[in-house]
Amino acid sequence: MFGKVLIANRGEIALRIQRACRELGVRTVAVHSTADAEAKYVKLADESVCIGPPASAQSYLNIPAIISAAEVTDAEAIHPGYGFLSENADFAERVEKSGFVFIGPKAETIRLMGDKVSAKDAMKVAGVPCVPGSEGALPDDPKEIVKIARTVGYPVIIKAAGGGGGRGMRVVHTEAALINAVTMTRTEAGAAFGNPVVYMEKFLENPRHIEIQVMADNFKNAVWLSERDCSMQRRHQKVIEEAPAPEVNRRAITRIGERCAEACRKIGYRGAGTFEFLYENGEFYFIEMNTRVQVEHPVTELVTGIDIVQAQIRVAAGEKLWFRQRDIEVKGHSIECRICAEDPFKFTPSPGKIGAWHPPGGPGIRVDSHVYSGYTVPSHYDSMIAKVISYGDTRDQAIRRMRIALSEMVVEGIKTNIPLHQDLLLDERFIQGGTSIHYLEEKLAAKEEALKGK
Repeated sequence: MFGKVLIANRGEIALRIQRACRELGVRTVAVHSTADAEAKYVKLADESVCIGPPASAQSYLNIPAIISAAEVTDAEAIHPGYGFLSENADFAERVEKSGFVFIGPKAETIRLMGDKVSAKDAMKVAGVPCVPGSEGALPDDPKEIVKIARTVGYPVIIKAAGGGGGRGMRVVHTEAALINAVTMTRTEAGAAFGNPVVYMEKFLENPRHIEIQVMADNFKNAVWLSERDCSMQRRHQKVIEEAPAPEVNRRAITRIGERCAEACRKIGYRGAGTFEFLYENGEFYFIEMNTRVQVEHPVTELVTGIDIVQAQIRVAAGEKLWFRQRDIEVKGHSIECRICAEDPFKFTPSPGKIGAWHPPGGPGIRVDSHVYSGYTVPSHYDSMIAKVISYGDTRDQAIRRMRIALSEMVVEGIKTNIPLHQDLLLDERFIQGGTSIHYLEEKLAAKEEALKGK
């Protein structure tokens, strides 16, 4: 096991990784920007290093500063968390070449799965079903692009090969709009991701977003740890996640989970990862793989009893997985609400100083947060300030416990999206289970129209 791990991230995930390390007896180094100097995880770390000013580009995305921090503190490994540099193959390569262990997949695996075109090709070889679309990148010839779209059938979606986080995609409903959409997406992709390559997929009208959590070691052992339903989302950003996915055939889930584990063995995957699928009419369609720990990993931890972050660290340290597929048993149900510092219905950010802070508790409630009374939410980063996770023997119990938890939670001084979550947890369609990825946006649009009519 490592003696010391540097955590190259901030916020709740930095604290989550720190807790996992402390339980394993591993010392931690927290890197931080000047804006995060007073953060809880910085104060609790064994050592801390300031790596730059508030702007991410000059701190949390500053590879030389992070490597230097690892060198001066004699860290042995670097955990990237999620976001920032977690799926940056160049960073993973620099970490390893500098003599440290990158707690995640190998750089070449991140590159393979980070490019959506090569990822789809790899999945097809591994027998994982993909959304119908272009065979690789779209050609330059407009006539060929039109031909491909006619074969796939409208509506289609144009996606950036290097995209992610819901960015770099455009839906096209008619042939007249096709070429302009491709051109615009290429331009945006080149500017945002440094990669202008785009590809085409069939746009599924009413799918759900279901993902499979996997864990693999350096010895070609790979397992899948249940699935999550992340369909409640706005602008491709997840709002509520749950495990297991309601109203999905268990045999179908098992079949796709086994294919994901087999794909990990074929590509030599190492660490935690997530295969993301669109699910419609009983069929799964691969869209991408996230080569890191997910924001929503706690729901899987609660239903399987597997500590995913500790597993990441242990695998990176050279250990074999200590569990097999037959050992994984899903029990109960778990729901996660992402609590963000933003207006609950306008979604404008609400940074500032938190006055009173009272997280909920009670049976089946877990809160992952770096926030405390008097903490100032900076304006420079993602607005998520906490994750409230409920667990119950049944989905109904998990929902009821979440309602109670949200009613107990107190956050003063800033706006949060707690009222939105409370509204959704009383929503009949959510209670029924199985809403599509468009449900929340349609619900919000209908609410806005109703307000205009008054």
